[in-house]
Amino acid sequence: MRAARLSVVTAAATAAALTALTACTAKGGAEKGQAIRVTAADSRCDTSTTAVPAGRVTLEIANKGSRATEVEIVLPDDRIVSEKENIGPGTTYTLTAEVKAGSYEIACRPGMKGHGIRQKLDVTGSGRAARRDPRLDRAVAGYRAYAQEQADATVPLAETFAKAIRAGDLEAAKKAYAPSRLGWERTEPVAESFGDIDPKTDTRADGLEQGQKWTGWHRLEKSLWQDGRIGGEEKALGDRLVADLKDWQRRVGKAAITPTSMANGAKELLDEVATGKVTGEEDRYAHTDLVDFKGNVEGAQKAYELLRPVAAGNDAALAAELDKQFGALNTLLDRYRAEKDSYDFVSYDKVTKEQRKELSDAVNALAEPLSKLAAAVAK
Repeated sequence: MRAARLSVVTAAATAAALTALTACTAKGGAEKGQAIRVTAADSRCDTSTTAVPAGRVTLEIANKGSRATEVEIVLPDDRIVSEKENIGPGTTYTLTAEVKAGSYEIACRPGMKGHGIRQKLDVTGSGRAARRDPRLDRAVAGYRAYAQEQADATVPLAETFAKAIRAGDLEAAKKAYAPSRLGWERTEPVAESFGDIDPKTDTRADGLEQGQKWTGWHRLEKSLWQDGRIGGEEKALGDRLVADLKDWQRRVGKAAITPTSMANGAKELLDEVATGKVTGEEDRYAHTDLVDFKGNVEGAQKAYELLRPVAAGNDAALAAELDKQFGALNTLLDRYRAEKDSYDFVSYDKVTKEQRKELSDAVNALAEPLSKLAAAVAK
């Protein structure tokens, strides 16, 4: 789950209003390999250049604002090429990405909401992208197939969830809720790269934009667990969830996927765990957070495993550390399964403060080396 974002149509309508808030630093083109310095603040997004050669690009991000921000490289149709969420006030982050020739924007999203403050970025030439290791092309193809498989598997599970809601069967709907989310959680960065789908399906109440209608899984979660009711509104919301997920299913194949976006996406999945699942905020009514937690870890591990042959060749020590930390985290999660290999996990409200700290420490131990994966595959 990410903070809500405006749809492409709404974003276009608000772009003019945001222009007045935008402070632009255009200093011509960057030399090949030069990083782009991005200074994000509450009402500005400064970039050190507006042009780079195709291939590897590094964003050196500094958040000078008072709120957490998100920085993205986006295509003209608002698809996200690469991103980093939850960059806290006063902190820095280095984002490594790959870009082909074309027109892009660098977007800073203070508070991680709205269309964001954007700067143009022109990418020229063919750059290193044309000389990429063929193993990375196979990794991208494998991950694209994986994302499609997860979307294809999610729709019938969501239909089962919606069917139980239409039948007014509260217990059956509760049982179907967590399984219907697994495929989404495994490939969440791909789903989120289409900025208009995630707000409809996976937004929590505290992530709503002003005037946004609350729909999707968490709206239904509240009705089922907190309110204990299924009425006409819930039945309509169940049908809408299925329709929105079918839209995602149709569009997965158009996602902008690169080796570095896979690596960055794996890190984003761990960030999702750290900011939502470990805290118990994600599924705050159902307490099925550990199912989502496991889905995020599985998705991150899939991306890593596809990239591992190249990463290990470029940085054997990093690959060894990632193997170790993935193993440790999975072993820890297995303690909370009702039975081996099942996705029936302990209700998260039964997980003690000390146990949550242990889970958090394991996530952080994996997140640190995982943050270096993009740079390793881009060498």
